[in-house]
Amino acid sequence: QVQLVESGGGLVQPGGSLRLSCAASGRTFSTYSMGWFRQAPGKEREFVATISRSGGTTVYADSVKGRFTISRDNAKNTAYLQMNSLKPEDTAVYYCAADRTPVGYPSTVIYEYDYWGQGTQVTVSS
Repeated sequence: QVQLVESGGGLVQPGGSLRLSCAASGRTFSTYSMGWFRQAPGKEREFVATISRSGGTTVYADSVKGRFTISRDNAKNTAYLQMNSLKPEDTAVYYCAADRTPVGYPSTVIYEYDYWGQGTQVTVSS
């Protein structure tokens, strides 16, 4: 079992930046691919970004490409999501997730992920 804890959310003005962190328990972090997803009020949870076990492969949703950067530090059991040029439509609860049996490319599909954090609120508003 892996426990994931997100942090770093908050209120930011349009055009601003935030860095989310996802701290994982256990000693098998480096064997999981990691993903970030988000859910806005009244909408379904959607894919944001994912990173392979080694960090060598990343995939982004078109809506965040060029603005968000996913990374990981396997020595610290932590994944990150750097969010720049934030827009009001980025407002959502952001969740990190771990895929414990990644095959090939890191997945963008929600049901491929086995462990989820509790989420952190990001609000972009002036």
